[in-house]
Amino acid sequence: MTFLKVNQNQFDMNKHFWVLSIMILTLLFSGCKGSKPGGGFNLFSKQQDAELGLQVKNEIESNPSQFPILKESTNREAYKIIRDMTNDILNSGKVHHRNDFAWEVKIIDDDKTLNAFCTPGGYIYVYTGLIKFLDKEDQLAGVMGHEIAHADQRHSTRQMTKMYGISVLVSALAGNREQLAAITAGLINLKFSRGHETEADNYSVHYLSGTKYNCAGAAGFFQKIQSQGGGAPPEFMSTHPNPDNRIQNIRSKAAANGCKMTDIRDQTRYQRLKSLL
Repeated sequence: MTFLKVNQNQFDMNKHFWVLSIMILTLLFSGCKGSKPGGGFNLFSKQQDAELGLQVKNEIESNPSQFPILKESTNREAYKIIRDMTNDILNSGKVHHRNDFAWEVKIIDDDKTLNAFCTPGGYIYVYTGLIKFLDKEDQLAGVMGHEIAHADQRHSTRQMTKMYGISVLVSALAGNREQLAAITAGLINLKFSRGHETEADNYSVHYLSGTKYNCAGAAGFFQKIQSQGGGAPPEFMSTHPNPDNRIQNIRSKAAANGCKMTDIRDQTRYQRLKSLL
């Protein structure tokens, strides 16, 4: 019986492998219709982005020693503020997959880490270290817009299609925990291409142009980083390459869009968020 069960699993895996192989050939012979500016076609459907994101979320939240997520039951006000900020961006009318992905946001209790990331399917994680480091709500909104763009433009799975073999992706989606754990680690520490980074910066401007925030808010984040001078680079910069002209590119995009480029005056809510953490 065990022998038959193993062969059935192998049959299922082979079936998935050939289905994906046919998908690749279809993409190649149709002129790579899955390709987008920023690089590379994507073997994943948006539904598979959502499924993979949920699996990665479960992996992250089952590892509290590495990802100490603040409990919502004892941090309701902080979560309300961060979710209101997220919803300001998501409800701008400019997020393509607004209704396709989960768009959940969680706060990771780690004051030493200046980082935020978003998995496929819209699971957003923001470190307390980043929130406390920044001075203004617009700066955090710029970073949030950037991370939302990575999920909305499906950069992670586009990059993974390029990085991993088909069989690895099939195995992870089929529930192989070793492969899934490796991909989870890869996603969190994923280095996006410069094209994807530029695209995420541009979309951050685009999203924020439909909100009350300075649509060049992400430039404020990079300015804050630059103002700190030497020392070890923040975790965010280890996964997000920083070309020297990035601040100027964001400002130029904002000017070209003709959108608001001044920070909101009342920073009371942001200061309250910082005080709660």
